[in-house]
Amino acid sequence: MTDDSLRSVSIERTRTGHFTATNVRGGTISFGTGSDPEDGTGFTPVELLLAAIGGCTAADVDVATARHAEPTEFTVEVTGDKISDGLGNRMTGLTVTFTVAFPDGGPGDRARTILPRAVRTSHERLCTVSRTVEIGTPVTTTVADV
Repeated sequence: MTDDSLRSVSIERTRTGHFTATNVRGGTISFGTGSDPEDGTGFTPVELLLAAIGGCTAADVDVATARHAEPTEFTVEVTGDKISDGLGNRMTGLTVTFTVAFPDGGPGDRARTILPRAVRTSHERLCTVSRTVEIGTPVTTTVADV
């Protein structure tokens, strides 16, 4: 791996079932197990995965279409089923649904025309997150000496 290809986050436990991820630029996002009765609104790791899939492809599609016209609506819904079977806990049936509208006129028409291609190109080639999930890659876990 080169310095250009390495991506990383660090995750710190803040209290039972709660964590904060920090990226190399200092950005943070908090998440947890989703079972906190005090605040059940926090994201779970599975929801972060879904957000990463949708966010990655949304960014690709936005770059491709917004250069032609600013959308009047742009939402992405990512769904899937969490199951537990002989392979363990995992997600199946992942679906990414775009709802995008552009204003009437030439620029909006161009954006509408390229929208399906932008979605397809993101899915088939550009979105690192969904490409990694779909193709699969080994994950290595270790325990560091303290």
